[in-house]
Amino acid sequence: MPTILTIWIFVFGYTFIQENISIHINRGLVRLIIFLRGESGISKEDLTEILVDGTGSIIGFLVALIAVFIVGAILASVVGKSLWRMVEKFIMSTPVLRKVYPYIKQVTDFLFAQEQKDRLPFSRVVAVEYPRKGIWSVGFVTGSGLEKVVNNVRKEFLTILIPTSPTPFTGFVIMVPKKQTIDLDMTIEEALRFTVSGGVIAPGQKQGVVALPEPDSEGQE
Repeated sequence: MPTILTIWIFVFGYTFIQENISIHINRGLVRLIIFLRGESGISKEDLTEILVDGTGSIIGFLVALIAVFIVGAILASVVGKSLWRMVEKFIMSTPVLRKVYPYIKQVTDFLFAQEQKDRLPFSRVVAVEYPRKGIWSVGFVTGSGLEKVVNNVRKEFLTILIPTSPTPFTGFVIMVPKKQTIDLDMTIEEALRFTVSGGVIAPGQKQGVVALPEPDSEGQE
């Protein structure tokens, strides 16, 4: 199944690029060749059959790939970063775009940031009794609670995101006293894998089928 899914993702990505990007690049190449060569040489229909509908369609895919690398290299430079800051400033000053862009940027920064410290502000992983006493859930510490609550209760609080499985980017935000939490020796990535897998992939646990614990003697007849 992992092999099939991996192949399917790559095939889907290639097909998506071909149908939405490469085809337009190839049509532009056909127009460019016709413009440079004039009426002489191969006809527009033949070029279209080769570059758009035939095996030559991969040219558009390669051009798109090279363009992405070039744009990435430019944006990684000092000049590119300055230009991109100007673009982001323009986006953030646009009424509609500024309502959507920051949230999309948070998700992409979380997924593609190379360092954990550059990701969303999850400081550590804790265990907390939620949704009731006796049931422990894994959560991400995101803050120190609302100031009004902390001042009224006069306790040190933690704001915790309890992720849902298998989509850890949604969940419940709760505030609990710090003394009622247990710090876990888990990284953010390990906690995410634990949540996405429904608890199958746990830190330090060997891969494979995990045997269920035997029932307590009190529950046996």
